[in-house]
Amino acid sequence: MSTGLKYHFASDNTSGICPEAWQALEEANSGYQPSYGADTITSEACETFRSFFETDCDVYFVFNGTAANSLSLATLCQSYHSIITAQEAHVETDECGAPEFFSHGSKILLARSPLGKLDPSDVERLATSRSDVHFPKPRALSLSQSTELGTVYRPGEVKGLGAVARQHGLSIHMDGARFFNALTGLNCAPADITWRAGVDVLCCGGTKLGMAVTEAVVFFNKELSQEFAYRCKQAGQLCSKMRFISAQWLRILRNDTWRKHAQNGNTLARRLADALGHLPGVQILYPVDANAVFARLPEKMKEALKARGWVFYSFIGGGSRLMCSWRTTEADVDAFVSDAASAA
Repeated sequence: MSTGLKYHFASDNTSGICPEAWQALEEANSGYQPSYGADTITSEACETFRSFFETDCDVYFVFNGTAANSLSLATLCQSYHSIITAQEAHVETDECGAPEFFSHGSKILLARSPLGKLDPSDVERLATSRSDVHFPKPRALSLSQSTELGTVYRPGEVKGLGAVARQHGLSIHMDGARFFNALTGLNCAPADITWRAGVDVLCCGGTKLGMAVTEAVVFFNKELSQEFAYRCKQAGQLCSKMRFISAQWLRILRNDTWRKHAQNGNTLARRLADALGHLPGVQILYPVDANAVFARLPEKMKEALKARGWVFYSFIGGGSRLMCSWRTTEADVDAFVSDAASAA
């Protein structure tokens, strides 16, 4: 039953399951397969990840991004360590203390992050500020790709942060909830913004790309992942019918399906930003590198849009956040802009 509310731009989680993932679930629902990831589909999906990233890596599948981030950071850190990340990072603002919980107390240190990207000099400041036993020892650097403000790190930027991290003994974790949106906007190979740039572990986002209940944790540094399976089991993240999770990845990573869906979100985000930017009183706050638009809207316009049923958030980045997804259409964008123009 319709509520009259329009969730089209509220989040890229609101858009449902893409046809390819839905078909993969249907095809996996045939016959019998071993449980807990011992099936052939999961094995093929892991090999597909290795081909995609052009390296031997360990791949694990969990249910959501909070688990992926928290369990991987807990693998990098002991309770007396600290994690350097951006002020807006999801692991700091939106995971209910899960990284601290699963690491049994690792402290999060916040670095300056203009446009959502970590400032290398401030990362170095935090990494070297103290070395006494009274301060939690920095052990991990966590960056988001794309960032919480919708911007994207270029390969050289990731590599530069990687150099700082290595100099100070930090492992690198990448929150890639929107990794494919970031990758689509860059003229580079997946490896260029991950392991070749120094990333040790990537939390690779599937849900926001159009899949159902699946994220992948990819360890490029396999020495760090030796007991990660135990963490997944203990945290309730080991799927007994794993083939339904891994089958979606097998389908999405092949034939550039991931690129098609990510590109749709990115392209329509730019269309939305361009159209809104022409309206009086509207300010586009950040570069639209991926599938997020942050806009400062006049209060009258915001009220009018919400009165017409549009749902969007205004607690991130100092403006209103509008997300585009694999399912967003030009008609969706034009309808939103038309209502905004009427209010203007």
